[in-house]
Amino acid sequence: MSEPLLEVADLTVDYLTVAGAVRAVDRVSFTVERGEFLGIVGESGCGKSTLLFAVAQLLSPPGEIVGGKAVFRGRDMVRLRGRELRHMRWRDYSVVMQSAMNALNPMKSMGAQFKDTLQAHGKSSAEEIRRRSEEVLRMVGIDTVHLKSYPHQLSGGMRQRAMIAMALLFTPELVVMDEPTSALDVVAQRSLMSNIKELQRKLGFAIVFVTHDMSVVSRYSDRVLVMYAGQIAESSSTAALFERPLHPYSRGLMSAFPSVRGPRRDLVGIPGAPPNLARPPRGCRFHPRCPEVMPACLEREPELYRVEDARVRCILYNGSANRAS
Repeated sequence: MSEPLLEVADLTVDYLTVAGAVRAVDRVSFTVERGEFLGIVGESGCGKSTLLFAVAQLLSPPGEIVGGKAVFRGRDMVRLRGRELRHMRWRDYSVVMQSAMNALNPMKSMGAQFKDTLQAHGKSSAEEIRRRSEEVLRMVGIDTVHLKSYPHQLSGGMRQRAMIAMALLFTPELVVMDEPTSALDVVAQRSLMSNIKELQRKLGFAIVFVTHDMSVVSRYSDRVLVMYAGQIAESSSTAALFERPLHPYSRGLMSAFPSVRGPRRDLVGIPGAPPNLARPPRGCRFHPRCPEVMPACLEREPELYRVEDARVRCILYNGSANRAS
C-alpha cells in the first residue's frame, strides 16, 4: 500500500495561559489518503479547529505544538519553518477559513487577491494570472466579472466560493476547511458542498473538513473523526458511524441529529457540558455526561481500542478489542 498523503501522530497542542497550560489537543493521530474526504466533528470547544490549525501550521501564540508530528508528503510540517512553509502553502496544501469575510482583504478586489497569491509563487505573466483567475472562478460557479468585485460586494455564499477558488489556484493535493458552511443558509450550504464534492472528484485533492454539522458529514465525507475534550473519541467510516456508532458520545450526537428517513422520534440532547480543559476530569473525560458510566470510568483513562475497522476510546470495548496503534 502507498503511504498516506497526511499522517498525524500523537499531535499535542497547548494554550499557554497565566494559570498554566491548557491542553486543547491531546495525542491525536490519524491519516488522510489521497483523494479522501475526512470529516472532523464534535461540540464547540472540543479542539477541532485547533487541530486543523496545528496540522496546517497556522497556530499563533498562545497556541503551541508541544508534541507529535504531521507528516505531509513525507515532510514533517511541525519542524518546518517560515520560508519552507510559505513555499508549500497554496501550492501543495491550502486552507479555507470559517469566515471568508475575515479571511479576505476588504481593501482589495478578488482579482487583486488572486494576483497576489499567484505572484507569491512565481506566476508573473499578466495573461497567465488573468486566465488562471478566471478559470478557478468558473470552477466554483462565479461569473468572471466578479474579479473586479470587493468582498463586501459578494454574498456570503459567493465569498466562500471565492475562498475555495483561491485555495485551488495551484490545484493542491490537500485542502483543509474550517467550518466553511457555518454562516450559510441551508440552500447555500447544499450548493457549496455539492460544488466542493464535484471539484474533489474532478481534481482528485483530499479534504480535511471540520464541522459541527452532522448532516454535512453524513452526506459528503468518507471517514469521520469524532472529537471530545481534545481527544479522538471515535474514528470510523462514515457509513459505519451512522449505522452503528460505538462510543456513547457518538450515540449522543446521533440522538441529537434529526433524520429525514425512518419513523419520527424526539431529539435527545447530551446532558451537561464539555469539561474545562484546564482541569479535565479524572479517568474518561466523558464520564460526567455518560449514560453508561461505570466505576472504572472514573479512575482509568481509556485507550483508543480497535473494533473491526473503527477505533473507539471507551472501556466498553476493552474486552475483545485490540489497542489501536
